[in-house]
Amino acid sequence: MVKAILFDLDGTLLDTSSDIQKLLNECLLMHGLPGITPKETRKFIGNGARALVERAVKERADLVDVVLSDYVPRFAVCDNCLTRLFEGEAEFLTAAKRKGVKMAVVTNKPQRATENVCSQFLSEFSFDLLLGAKGDYPLKPSPDGTYLALETLGLSACDALFVGDGETDIETARAAGVRCVSALWGYRSKEELMSFGAKEFAESFSDLMKFID
Repeated sequence: MVKAILFDLDGTLLDTSSDIQKLLNECLLMHGLPGITPKETRKFIGNGARALVERAVKERADLVDVVLSDYVPRFAVCDNCLTRLFEGEAEFLTAAKRKGVKMAVVTNKPQRATENVCSQFLSEFSFDLLLGAKGDYPLKPSPDGTYLALETLGLSACDALFVGDGETDIETARAAGVRCVSALWGYRSKEELMSFGAKEFAESFSDLMKFID
């Protein structure tokens, strides 16, 4: 039986793309840059704040640092008014907890922003660990955060399941030796995920339950 689930955050546990787009576009416009579309936002998410900004400024690489310096502190205190849970998620998390499955977040989102949004939407589910980007280990797809999560939970790779909606999560799980399930309710299509080597998929949170039963 699966003893722990390591979740990606954006596009997996929370649909945050509208808030990310809103805040990032405000920062882009402050510097005379065009905003990005919802489709671009979902495409750009997954490799951390710097990579997100690098993609959003496009050919204006000279403005990455200044846009990033505006975006990160604003995002850390975002009211997340456009963010939501996915369908069936609350029921799944409640059931997993009842089964004694430990749950952790392993994300490239900055730590303060991770704690902020999780406190708003996930506090009732008593996650065992929230690991965001703090600068003390490499971002995913490095397996370092996953190793730290397993060590903190007192488990080995064979005890865990990594659930994420992106190619970064597939690569991270592979590097850490953890079984990966790709979430099809997130920001990548099944075809995109398959092109990155995804082998197992969950159509929904109710579908995900079969992997822990």
